[in-house]
Amino acid sequence: MPRMDSTVTTLAIAVVLAAAVGYGVNEWNEAKKRDHQTGSLSAIAQSAPAKPDWVASAPGRVEPRSGEIRLTAQAPGRVAQVLVKVNDKVKAGDVLVVLDEEEARARLAAAQAQEAAQRRDRDNESVGSRAQERRAAEDRLANAERSLYAARVDLDRLVADQRRNAASTDEVERARAQLEAAEKRVEEERAKLSRIASASDMPLPTRLESALAQARAEVRQAEIAFDRTRIRAPIDGTVLDVNVKVGEMLVPSPEAPAVTLGDLSGLRVRAEVEERDISKIRVGQRVTVRSDAFPGRDFEGKVSSIAAFVGPPRLGSRGPRKPTDLDILEVVIDLDGQPPLLPGMRADVFFRPDVTSLVPKAKSG
Repeated sequence: MPRMDSTVTTLAIAVVLAAAVGYGVNEWNEAKKRDHQTGSLSAIAQSAPAKPDWVASAPGRVEPRSGEIRLTAQAPGRVAQVLVKVNDKVKAGDVLVVLDEEEARARLAAAQAQEAAQRRDRDNESVGSRAQERRAAEDRLANAERSLYAARVDLDRLVADQRRNAASTDEVERARAQLEAAEKRVEEERAKLSRIASASDMPLPTRLESALAQARAEVRQAEIAFDRTRIRAPIDGTVLDVNVKVGEMLVPSPEAPAVTLGDLSGLRVRAEVEERDISKIRVGQRVTVRSDAFPGRDFEGKVSSIAAFVGPPRLGSRGPRKPTDLDILEVVIDLDGQPPLLPGMRADVFFRPDVTSLVPKAKSG
């Protein structure tokens, strides 16, 4: 019996020791988890400036100072040439993509032939001196418009040649100067014609003069249709994305831009401020911007604009919006200098206290 009691006692002690060891290991694991969670929270808290230095924070996304300009075709057509690639520098008016222009060119030639025939008929008609003065002004304007069209076509050709290293920068710049001069001349001739045609003693146009005016309008419409076979840069900037290839069919669609353009001479952040923090934000307020791509670095800026309405968030939203989601106010921040951030990067924006609100108010009386 004593030997049996000793065996039972030994087993009982082993069970107690095993339970104690298991409990200790479990407590150690839980402690490690708590330490890890505490460390993670501390790291998140340390990523932001000290609380007294900011009154509100918001997520944001970096974009060019001009915003991202998404360009697509003005009319359906097959892509004949893609003249740019990502990171190319372009100037306002430069052709980026050329669509098939054969049909537009044929319509323009037909309209020009009709104009020439109508002008011959008009010139064979005798009119008084005042009507002759108006005709001369109309002809000068028509000639200026044709020169403008020719200057634009010439510049397009040289810009395309320059990208293939077949034209020099000096040639392109001379063509730009000629285009600017042609545009100025058109404005001057249009103003002169307006003054002459509005004179009180000016006779009404004859039937042949009206027919010529209509033919010239059709030429202008054909030139516009021809120009719609080009996708042009609306500003000086940098090509951010090209999403089209030669041979593809292109249709006007804001959802499928052919080229995305932006002015990278400056950057801004489009932030989404929660509704509860709206009263803490003002135009001109200084901010600190941080990005995970540049840990430990602060980028400075100021609020340049605040939206006039509150709406649903756009950054990071996936799937259907939940009823509990907070509405946000869109705020744009212009960044100082030339930070190394890239368009599309996510960023955290910390709004500093409004200095004017910290000035103590003078006591009345």
